[in-house]
Amino acid sequence: QVQLVESGGGLVQAGGSLRLSCAASGLTFSNIAMGWFRQAPGKEREFVTTIQWLISGSTYYADSVKGRFNISRDNAKNTVYLQMSSLKPEDTAVYYCALTRAYRSSPYYNRNEYTYWGQGTQVTVSS
Repeated sequence: QVQLVESGGGLVQAGGSLRLSCAASGLTFSNIAMGWFRQAPGKEREFVTTIQWLISGSTYYADSVKGRFNISRDNAKNTVYLQMSSLKPEDTAVYYCALTRAYRSSPYYNRNEYTYWGQGTQVTVSS
């Protein structure tokens, strides 16, 4: 059974940085895409970024985080990282890691395409 475990959330001042990690276990397939989504109170869960594992290694970002966030992966550890910089109060949310089996090279940015989800980690950015 696939499990995703996130870590790295916390409280940071505006302009600061945080790095989130998401480790996947129980994988029986290697062509995957992993993504990060976030959900602020009273709002829908929204796409943040995604990365392909084997098909292309490509990345894709929501406009709201381009140039500030960076997604990367460690294939050997089945772990994806989200480096967040220049954080803003509007980045405050619960951040979720997600995983899907990948069948194409184009990015997976629709949350409905993801099968497995982590438990979420809180990121709070104070002004």
